[in-house]
Amino acid sequence: MRKLENSELGRKSIEDFKQSDKTPIILILDDIRSLNNIGSVFRTADAFLIEKIYLCGITATPPNKEIHKTALGATETVDWEYSENVLKVIEDLKTEGVAVLAIEQVENAVFLQDFEVEKGKKYALVFGNEVFGVSQEAVAICNGCIEIPQLGTKHSLNISVSAGIVVWDLFKKMNWSK
Repeated sequence: MRKLENSELGRKSIEDFKQSDKTPIILILDDIRSLNNIGSVFRTADAFLIEKIYLCGITATPPNKEIHKTALGATETVDWEYSENVLKVIEDLKTEGVAVLAIEQVENAVFLQDFEVEKGKKYALVFGNEVFGVSQEAVAICNGCIEIPQLGTKHSLNISVSAGIVVWDLFKKMNWSK
């Protein structure tokens, strides 16, 4: 095996990215404190051609030097919008027919491996604060909740890790499921 050179990776230009068909997934980051987490989520969103990111509450917005360190330019490609009120974003998306799902440990959550995507459906995924998670108010108005199974002692993943796991799983199910 030979490691590929950067020139062999087929990277899109910013313009090509913006004109590409997007994966019908929207990410909602609510009250995220870590600028590194925010930047990492932007990079994941870029990698999987995610439609949009909503930055809500105390979540910082680009341009920001610390976000840029981990986003590595993804803030220039991925469409994003700031909204102070996550509940309004959720309600507005639901009104548009988007299925809004909290990524959280709650009663009757669907485990990620059991979640089935509906062909032609657009999904919004809500990720909450690093300490407190998705607020109960937001959970209560979502269409449902997905839980990432965890078997160790912590039962807590970094927000950017959670976003990467869930986005990859849904992307895979949308594009390669039978």
